[in-house]
Amino acid sequence: MSSISLSFLSRFLTTGARRDPDSWAGHLLKPFAALVALGIVWVTTIQIVQIYAMTIVFLGLMLALVFLTTGASANSSRDRVPVWDLILAAASIGISAYFWFHNERIVTRITLLDELTAWDILCGSGLLLITLEATRRTVGPGLTSIVLVFLAYNLWGDRLPGVLGHGPIDYLHFLDILAFTTDGIFGAPIRVALTYVFLFGLFGTFLSRTGGGDFFFDAASAVSGKSPGGPAKIAVVSSGLYGTISGSPTADVVTTGSITIPMMKKLGYSGALAGGIEVAASTGGSILPPVMGSAAFIMAEFTGIRYTDIALAGIVPAFLCYFCVYLQVHLNSLKLGITGLDKVPVFADTMRRGGMFLVPLIALVLALLIGYSPNFVAAFGTLAVIAVAMCRRETRLSFRGFYEILAEATLRVMPVVAACAAAGLVVGGLSMTGLGAKVTELIFLLAGTDLFLSLVVAAVITLVLGMGMPTPSVYILAAVLVAPALTKLGVSLIAAHLFLVYYASLSAMTPPIAVAAFAAAPIALANPLAIGLAAVRMAMVAFIVPFAFVYNNGILFSGAPLQIAFACLGVTLAVACLCLAAEGFWKWPLGIVHRLCFLAAGFALLAPSPLAQAAGGIAAVFGAWMAMRAGSRPGERRETSSY
Repeated sequence: MSSISLSFLSRFLTTGARRDPDSWAGHLLKPFAALVALGIVWVTTIQIVQIYAMTIVFLGLMLALVFLTTGASANSSRDRVPVWDLILAAASIGISAYFWFHNERIVTRITLLDELTAWDILCGSGLLLITLEATRRTVGPGLTSIVLVFLAYNLWGDRLPGVLGHGPIDYLHFLDILAFTTDGIFGAPIRVALTYVFLFGLFGTFLSRTGGGDFFFDAASAVSGKSPGGPAKIAVVSSGLYGTISGSPTADVVTTGSITIPMMKKLGYSGALAGGIEVAASTGGSILPPVMGSAAFIMAEFTGIRYTDIALAGIVPAFLCYFCVYLQVHLNSLKLGITGLDKVPVFADTMRRGGMFLVPLIALVLALLIGYSPNFVAAFGTLAVIAVAMCRRETRLSFRGFYEILAEATLRVMPVVAACAAAGLVVGGLSMTGLGAKVTELIFLLAGTDLFLSLVVAAVITLVLGMGMPTPSVYILAAVLVAPALTKLGVSLIAAHLFLVYYASLSAMTPPIAVAAFAAAPIALANPLAIGLAAVRMAMVAFIVPFAFVYNNGILFSGAPLQIAFACLGVTLAVACLCLAAEGFWKWPLGIVHRLCFLAAGFALLAPSPLAQAAGGIAAVFGAWMAMRAGSRPGERRETSSY
């Protein structure tokens, strides 16, 4: 293979280098990014314009920003913008302008009947190619490769034999659907990125940059820092609080992990375990209400379920995931004899200095519960952050501070926008070929009408799709390919899609390509695979929670109050039993009989049968009694401190 071919391949297999924001190029780009943010806020909250026209301009500007801020490869210059990237940025804006000027004709034309003009074909093809390159630069080869496979299937899948084959689709048919309808690149994913994702990202950036992130970390330190495994618990609590505003496992790892991972290692945790705990805790940010990451907004768009209902249904499952990680961290710390920190912030002082940052979160939750649109809620929450920040001199924002935050918010959301645009290409292609229905047939072929096996297949497909891909893209593909099979088996719409959202989120820490683990590796100075395995071990019970709420919708706050109460109590006890079985430690080591008893109790409590749940409760009590009795024997009990 020639050196030119190898050079091209190495470029394709990497993301691009982000340009230095403090370079001359960075200083020139920040005003552009800040103006983009102001424009988006204006057209989504104040001067509402037609959604198709908005997405055209939004995508064009964001693609241009990608080429101006992200190089073609990891070795690209970080302080200048090459001519080729300037050409791509200009092409992005030019193509967007073409679609803008022709948007009325495009909206009113009859798909596949009205012929595309030569300029339509040129600009539509250019848009597809530019979107793919922007996706590769910002998200990486994983999603780009999957999109290319699906696009190839659209064009040449008619040559495949059997159930996977489809009717002939020529290039003009292909281009018409993907670029000139709202089923393709301008479909639901990019609309969600324009509205909910960007506005909540702006809220999170304002909250973080004005001191909310520091407050969350200090509050977590004050609450958990002195207990066994203090830094690990700080990681769990602070990542949960920070995750409510970031929704990104990778961003969460980099932000909180840069502090908590070295603290954990200093107290005796291995690099892999410290990184694994942080990754497990950070991954939960994508499923934690009220924001829940961008996948939940896309779910609302796809299913028609109100976002408020989705956030409400996600409360108990998210609590269970964090309870699982926190409890395993506690038990593991007791087992390893790791103590807490000597000095932690005083809780009262922390609340006095930063408790005001709880006001925007409370305001956001109340606005959601009242029934305001997510757009209004995000804008209202952002205004609340600005208002409380103005109350103290040290958090008060200057004009430059506003400008910096607006630019940062725009740049942060670029990878999500590129991923959503690319996912739109896949969704449009699936609507052309009917592949989603064929995958449903394959699931039924593999699992028949067995719900449990179908859920296992759905989970595996989602985790495989999630190799190297951001959570929103994973969910979009899984929702189109897998969700129909689950709903046909009688799973409620909200449970089926939340199941996929959870596994799309968990894919961020699942080896071999655990993107959050790779983010933690340079901080922990450990192997990414070892970090991913440690994360899965610390959060293994979280992989069971989605199965639990599919079988028992009471966990999602669906049903009578008494049914909901029993469901939540039972599944919490089940998670505790499974954590005890996994760690093999309480306040003293547990024997094999005790662990098996807790394991059986945990799974029985998760079963949909009331008889099995009653048996599980009895087994849990019996296991606890046996463990406490064994621990009271001389020589077997090892005393430890409390939670």
